[in-house]
Amino acid sequence: MNRTFALAALACTALSSPAFAQDMTPADTAEDEGTIIVTAARTILPPNALPLTIDVIDKDVLDQQIAISGSVTDAVATLSPSFSPTRQKLSGAGETLRGRSPLYAINGIPQSTPLRDGSRDGFTIDGFFVDRVELIFGSNALQGVGGTGGIVNQVTVGAPAEEGVSGRALLQATADNDFSDEGMGGKVAGLVQYKAGRFDASVGAAWERRGVFFDGEGRPVGINLTQGETQDSETLSLFGRFGYAVTDTMRLDLIASRFELEGDGDYAAVAGNKLGGVPTSAEPGIPPGVPATGRTESVALSLTDTDLGGGNFISQIFWNRSRDTFGGEPNPIATFQDPAIAPRGTLFDQSQNRSRKYGGKLSYERTVPGLDALTLIAGFDALWDSTEQRLIATDRAWVPPTDFRSLAPFGQANLKLANGLVRLAGGVRYENVKITIDDYRTLASTTFDGTDESTYGGVAVAGGSPTFDDVLLNGGVIVEPVPGIRAYASYAEGYTVPDVGRITRAVRTAGTDIDNFLDISPIVSNNRELGVEVKRGPLDASATYFWSSSKKGQLLIARPDGIFDVQRQRVEIEGLEINLAVRMPVDGLTLSAGYAHITGRFDDDEDGVVETDLDGANISPDRLNLAAAYAKGPVSARVQTQFYLARTFRGPNRDARNDFEGYNLTDAIVRYQTSIGGISFAVSNLFDKQYISYASDTQRPTDNFFNFAGRGRTFTLGWDYRF
Repeated sequence: MNRTFALAALACTALSSPAFAQDMTPADTAEDEGTIIVTAARTILPPNALPLTIDVIDKDVLDQQIAISGSVTDAVATLSPSFSPTRQKLSGAGETLRGRSPLYAINGIPQSTPLRDGSRDGFTIDGFFVDRVELIFGSNALQGVGGTGGIVNQVTVGAPAEEGVSGRALLQATADNDFSDEGMGGKVAGLVQYKAGRFDASVGAAWERRGVFFDGEGRPVGINLTQGETQDSETLSLFGRFGYAVTDTMRLDLIASRFELEGDGDYAAVAGNKLGGVPTSAEPGIPPGVPATGRTESVALSLTDTDLGGGNFISQIFWNRSRDTFGGEPNPIATFQDPAIAPRGTLFDQSQNRSRKYGGKLSYERTVPGLDALTLIAGFDALWDSTEQRLIATDRAWVPPTDFRSLAPFGQANLKLANGLVRLAGGVRYENVKITIDDYRTLASTTFDGTDESTYGGVAVAGGSPTFDDVLLNGGVIVEPVPGIRAYASYAEGYTVPDVGRITRAVRTAGTDIDNFLDISPIVSNNRELGVEVKRGPLDASATYFWSSSKKGQLLIARPDGIFDVQRQRVEIEGLEINLAVRMPVDGLTLSAGYAHITGRFDDDEDGVVETDLDGANISPDRLNLAAAYAKGPVSARVQTQFYLARTFRGPNRDARNDFEGYNLTDAIVRYQTSIGGISFAVSNLFDKQYISYASDTQRPTDNFFNFAGRGRTFTLGWDYRF
């Protein structure tokens, strides 16, 4: 993993073009030959010239982690100490980066749906088609809306470099510890690439069947019917990339993908016992309704020129559509009841999130003539997002159709002083946002702590078009007295909209006017950091202290029926990240460690003082990562352990039953390259540890259907071949 740490200050930059950044590294801008250009930062300056906290997970490391855990999201969560442990479910609700929600993107195209967060944005493309993952830490406006915790940008495979036909294939088989039939899974994937003159094409497909997961005691892991599962499911991912080199420096690219993960619906949930320490489980059965499903389709067209008037030009237009179907519960959900349709307690329904977004990006970057030390970037972003949440059995709107529009011009400067001894970066981004909601009526039955409001047939809400205008600033300084040794400081502002869907569907007062409903106001957060970095010889080390705050942040609060509402409170978060990697005297051996300590509090009583700890739905536990990696000749191997440390949550309304006990997990993988492909063998949860997942251990202490154990020991045997 090529890890570069600096500080987040480039808040004015925006989407990057996949065409340029994957295929080209201009010699006049990259300071070191072979330096990876981080596309999510939208600049052709190398990472060491940017005051950003950046982590690049390269293809080899990514493939290792996916073989162990099965997904890009799990890979990111495992390798990044300040990322929450995943729920091992289709839903990523409550999974945070530095205590805030990250923005997932594919080639810069946002996958998140902040208007009504379905939390499926971590599963929108198969990792087989991902060349690397770029992580940018901390609140920033690099991609516009959504990056309050950071950005997770998945860069897909680039165009073929050589004439003719090439490609790769993958076969995998997965088994639980007892090699049971129901726990078996498999994956088949292939990519074919073709290049002839100025034209190139890449087309691929990946299919995966996941079996039932078993915990460390051999018990089936519980089924989350509503939010969805990755176990007992099938996935089909399609990918295409078509490019044409208009000139030696100008390129046109069309990239399209489709991803669908659908539960098989072969298992029903079995209640556990939280007080007795019995995990939720599963048994063969057919749940009501259709299984939970996530589907995403995306198309992007980009035109780039690496030498337009002596600078780099990037343009991109994109379209993205998602359909997130949530499963049904064995007992009809109280919120969905309507006596006008069926007797109370008999009406079954389930919901579906529907989101469609399109937009465009323009940017131009070049050094100032006669002043090569100064690089300027100017650009403009536009984004439209339409989202609603409907009940699919009765075709009722739970969340009304909501339109989001963002227009954002920006500018950024990077100045190199004293031959690189000091670098200054700063800029500004102007955000003009409009949210439009027509008049609507809430569901006939909206239950809050047992209060039934069905007597007046739902709440009539007046629509509106609240707007948001703000100037988001950033600035940073890097001091590098010796090449490879840096100290840095920065400040950056980012923003997102709250989960408008949760807010609008929960309106309880008749006659509410959306234009005056302050809970819809955007979340503006900041990120301040101090750090040092050493990248010399065999040593790659960094230490970063950060703190951030938002005056009107977003908290997820669980209701008694298990549905989460949003509260807007002041939130303050601070933390320390330390990472160390050392190449040992043994050729090919690297030892590494990572540690993150994060604390977060909010103003529970709205007295201006943050006094209550953020809970497990809103912040990650402290973490220590240890790993040993070996790569020499045809052999590569890795052993890694993640220690999730115990945490006690304190505050006036905190429940001691939600305190986190902590656990640790160890994984291992070995791969051998032969003349007919590479053979790999991976084991996750090597010691078959029995544990309750962080999300379940820290939330809903009386919900016996929300006591999910983590996955036990799992084996994956794989074969990959390139031609």
